[in-house]
Amino acid sequence: MCAYMREGEGEKVLQQLECHFTWELQKEHIDPDELEERIAEQIRFLIDKPKVQNYNLLAYVKFLNDKKEEALENLQKAEEAVPLEYPGDVEKGSLVIWSNYAWVHYHMGNLTESQAHLEKVESICKQLGSESPYKLELPQIYCDKGWALLKFGGRYYEKAKESFEKALEKEPENPEFNSGYAITVYHLEDDNFTKNPSGKESSLKLLRHAVELNPDDVFIVPLLAVNLLEAGRMEEGEKCIKEALQKHPDIPYVLGYAAKFYRRKGDVETSLQHLKKALSLTPNSTFLHHQIGLCYRDQYLAMKKKCRYDKMEELIRSCIFYFEKVVERKPKFFYANIDLAKMYAEKGQLQKADETYQKKLLTISNLTPLEKQQLHFNYGCFQEFYRRSQSEAIKHYFAALKIEFDSSERHKCQCILKKLMENKVRKGEANAEDFAILRFIHQINGEMEQAGEAYQKALNIDPTNEEYFSAILKLKLSL
Repeated sequence: MCAYMREGEGEKVLQQLECHFTWELQKEHIDPDELEERIAEQIRFLIDKPKVQNYNLLAYVKFLNDKKEEALENLQKAEEAVPLEYPGDVEKGSLVIWSNYAWVHYHMGNLTESQAHLEKVESICKQLGSESPYKLELPQIYCDKGWALLKFGGRYYEKAKESFEKALEKEPENPEFNSGYAITVYHLEDDNFTKNPSGKESSLKLLRHAVELNPDDVFIVPLLAVNLLEAGRMEEGEKCIKEALQKHPDIPYVLGYAAKFYRRKGDVETSLQHLKKALSLTPNSTFLHHQIGLCYRDQYLAMKKKCRYDKMEELIRSCIFYFEKVVERKPKFFYANIDLAKMYAEKGQLQKADETYQKKLLTISNLTPLEKQQLHFNYGCFQEFYRRSQSEAIKHYFAALKIEFDSSERHKCQCILKKLMENKVRKGEANAEDFAILRFIHQINGEMEQAGEAYQKALNIDPTNEEYFSAILKLKLSL
């Protein structure tokens, strides 16, 4: 048995490595099958993009899916690609691969193989004068980590940003590092767009610079086009997307973002053309199915506004069909489930809508604060306008309001609740809980005196409620 393993130090040593197994990429935050397929599609279609990086990540996702032999096969493919991508730095380009090998072999019980790869890493670190025996601070490793975090979704965007920043500190004009950083900032701004709807000036500048460094980048150019449209520069954005389509007419990623561009522009027919072409190339893509559903939803809402009832039934059926396809393939896709529930409600299928909220959305673990607010806000609207249950609506609006995250949904819930509570007070129908909600609204607005008055009224109605009594004491102490 190997020395480290015999001493019981195996995993402690492995934790010192810099690789996917130590980057805290959690299985519960992704759909492993869907991510597997997405990475495989990138390897297939994006022939100019780094293969080592994708094979490494695919190996890790295979491992998460309990496909350890396939994980080893992909690490071998990554190793074979290293001399092509890092002709002058094969050892440096292999460090993450060897580290992943060490982890996979360790979990398979192949301790001799695990030790051998560990020693390869140790040898290079020693040779290059690293302070750590198992880790080198290389910009490419920071970049690889950034891309992996980015592919694992929104919870990891801040960490991805930090990784790309570290890479750029070493090589500020590296095209790949700039691309990764610009894309990450774009997604972060996209997540925070409800808080700052004035635009995405930061990512716009970064995307422009990334395009200057690499005008043919498949990822950056379409994203820049969408960003320009969002910034009100439609003509410039359309020129950009047309150039991308001309250079890469058969790459699903480019077609998907071209479709996103034209849908947001209001040209849904052109968007659908690009989406259906992309879908013919990657028929299992949940992203494309979702985008097609959004197109049909846009058409449905436009027809509804014009009272064109002849086409509405067909459009809502198509919309639901594509959203159902998405959630069948990716059951925890939050936004697709929200979209599906809303369209079920539109169609009058209230039981299906309710089940989607109750059995799917409310059971998803690890939702972000923004997603929780969006869920409670939308379910509140469903209860108020479709179920005609004001009490249930208030319950969910208040649940959203209590989540301390600044978003448009929280602001909407605050406005709705304030209006509903004041109406109940005016009609003499307010109970203790209603005054407690009013207290909360006044308190988050900094209106401490009004908050105290509202809570006193709550206590007058329900004098035995210890929560109200202790809250009033705290408020009086703060005044």
